[in-house]
Amino acid sequence: MLKCVHYINQFFAGIGGEEKADYQPELRKGVVGPGGALNGQFKGEAEIVATVICGDSYFNENEKTALATILDMIKSENPDFVVCGPAFNAGRYGVACGTVANAVKEELGLPVVTGMYEENPGADMFKTKVYIVPTKNNAAGMGEAVKYMAPLALKLAKGEKIGVSSQEHYMPNGIRTNFFDEKPGAQRAVDMLIAKLNNKPFTTEYPMPSFDRVEPGPAITDMKHARIALVTSGGIVPKGNPDHIESSNAQKYGSYCIDGVDTLDGDHYETAHGGYDPSYANENPNRVVPLDVLREMEKNGEIGSIHPYFYSTVGNGTAVASAKKYGTEIGQKLIDDHVDAVVLTST
Repeated sequence: MLKCVHYINQFFAGIGGEEKADYQPELRKGVVGPGGALNGQFKGEAEIVATVICGDSYFNENEKTALATILDMIKSENPDFVVCGPAFNAGRYGVACGTVANAVKEELGLPVVTGMYEENPGADMFKTKVYIVPTKNNAAGMGEAVKYMAPLALKLAKGEKIGVSSQEHYMPNGIRTNFFDEKPGAQRAVDMLIAKLNNKPFTTEYPMPSFDRVEPGPAITDMKHARIALVTSGGIVPKGNPDHIESSNAQKYGSYCIDGVDTLDGDHYETAHGGYDPSYANENPNRVVPLDVLREMEKNGEIGSIHPYFYSTVGNGTAVASAKKYGTEIGQKLIDDHVDAVVLTST
């Protein structure tokens, strides 16, 4: 039976969430967390002999040290192949999975597969280097993810020929593979055209990138009478995070009154954002939402006024579809409130 080592983060190991993201690498014998579902998909051809666990923050803040330790742990088990994740839309986890997978391939010479959501930053970084199975954006897609990750990992471990991405369910990696199709290209093209003309589903053989282009608004000619609003994806919220905005993959945004507030001090505001060191933002939230500077400009007559509310969400791991939804809603509210311009900040 083939031996597999599984790499996961502190959350999927059941150790904890963001508060345990500094968890140092640990090797546990056997299956942990999602390894159970993965083991089931091996259907008796392989088994997870050990699981390597590492906190997302620890890995990304100590990459060289963490990676060396993790590779030593994997090597000590003498596995036939390695599986990392899946990471879904967790950005730091995706980067860690991609980094570990690439090192396993390059330094240990072992077959390796990982999985993540297509918008995960780890996907763009590593899809041309290692096999990445596309997943849903959250753990609800675990069953589907391992259903495709396991067979691909087994084929790699057994040295079998890997087919094209559409057949093997991995992200296109820029490598073209020749194969014979049942229909000639001309017939396939006509079939796709007829389906498109009749509003029927079809799958293109050469997907083109889609760029969301936004036309810039007209320049403000009279800043001294302009109404300015503050919006951030940096997660600044009143102390205690009253709307419980998630530290990653935010499912909501908040609106907070700043009428009569001259500065966002650390006693009353903080960041809910995961994925970066929050200490500087918590010490002085104006570093993310520059209300203090805008108030000075308002008092000096450089701008007309500041909108009495600022809007905030978390960009860390938040799906593009969610971000577009929040942006559309916030934008309409600002238009309705006759805002002339927005200072939009991130982390």
